[in-house]
Amino acid sequence: MHLTKLSEAFLRSAAYERRFLAKNHWDFSMVVWIPLATVLLIWWIFSQTQITDLPIGVIDQDNSAVANTAVHYLEASPTLTVRQLYYSQADAEAAILQRDIYAVVIIPEDFSRNILSSQPAPLTLQVNAQYGTHSGIIQAGVQAVASTLSAGVEIKRLVKQGVAPSQAMTAYAPISVQRISLFNAATNYQQFLASTVIPALLHILAMVIGATTIGRELRDKNIGRWYRFINTGKPHLTLSKASKTTSSLSTKQDSSDNKASSSSAKVPNSVSLSVLVFGLLGKYFWPILAYSLWSALILWLATSNQNINITSLMAVYAGFLCLMVLSFWLGAIFTLNSFSLRMGLSTTGFISAPSYAFAGVTFPYIAISDSAQYWSNALPLTHYLKLHIAQLQMQAPIAISLPIVYGLMLAAIIALILAALLTKRALAHPERWGAR
Repeated sequence: MHLTKLSEAFLRSAAYERRFLAKNHWDFSMVVWIPLATVLLIWWIFSQTQITDLPIGVIDQDNSAVANTAVHYLEASPTLTVRQLYYSQADAEAAILQRDIYAVVIIPEDFSRNILSSQPAPLTLQVNAQYGTHSGIIQAGVQAVASTLSAGVEIKRLVKQGVAPSQAMTAYAPISVQRISLFNAATNYQQFLASTVIPALLHILAMVIGATTIGRELRDKNIGRWYRFINTGKPHLTLSKASKTTSSLSTKQDSSDNKASSSSAKVPNSVSLSVLVFGLLGKYFWPILAYSLWSALILWLATSNQNINITSLMAVYAGFLCLMVLSFWLGAIFTLNSFSLRMGLSTTGFISAPSYAFAGVTFPYIAISDSAQYWSNALPLTHYLKLHIAQLQMQAPIAISLPIVYGLMLAAIIALILAALLTKRALAHPERWGAR
């Protein structure tokens, strides 16, 4: 097979797809505007990098000076804000159900009396644990306030008994924990969530594009026409621009065009696998080009405030591109295998939509079941996010992540060949064209 013929197949297929995208604005938006809007929207949502001022309520049944101090400490906590003082449990419960507040702190009526008599004086925290992140932050904030208040009371009591302040502090807390955050020390949620959620969403969009780009050719019975065009250059799209036959590129006129151009829908006499490989590369050239730009945009946003090694940055970019290309081919494979665009889209949604939950970012990977770990390892997004987090957030040595890059590259190549083989099979079964 001459290289010229293969390059012509690539260029013709790219021109074929360019004409379709120019005439179909929704498909063009899926390639350009929707992913761009997704990236910018998610980054804007997490523009406040830390969670602060989570609203809580307080029921003060003691109304003492110590209770007032506890309320002031809660208000001073950076992660909490006292939305309102409630005077009944029912009002606080109604506020929680309406999500006006996420928790309520109850100061019992014997709070100060117990402190003065050196008796246990617990604060009661009722928190809506349905929201795991909110709940954890509120519990930590209230615990910090209670510890600070308790330490102050105890140290003050010991000082009154004649103990030196330094000895009083040591006596109150002889064992303490010195916490050192190795990575993401600022608990930056933009770095933690936004930079990993965006690849997951683009992964879903890329698989949808992969399914529809080849799936509409099957649905509209144009796959034979597409192959003949990339293989022979016929029919000439420019000459047939004014005719209704050529307007079969538009989905609105596909049915009538297919009937009118029955000769163009016939099965090709012979199908070359190498032509199909280059034809598919040309057909997906514009989505690959667009998503390479969005990949660069994401990495620029994620690393704009960090000093990342250029080698790590290039490895992550290569891995991201491989993930996007692999997503295109997987979408095409699911559609070609079922001969149905609807089944292809359903399968891509079933696999790609929950993949972020299995990636180990928000829920610990080692805490999920063994079968779920097998499924997680089979998903390409899991491996990319390992690469992403290791290089951009933990700044690990590049040697640790290179196998992931090579694995994604190999998977993308194998998926391309498999998509070409399935396309060849689809061309051999015209009786199955036209399925929705």
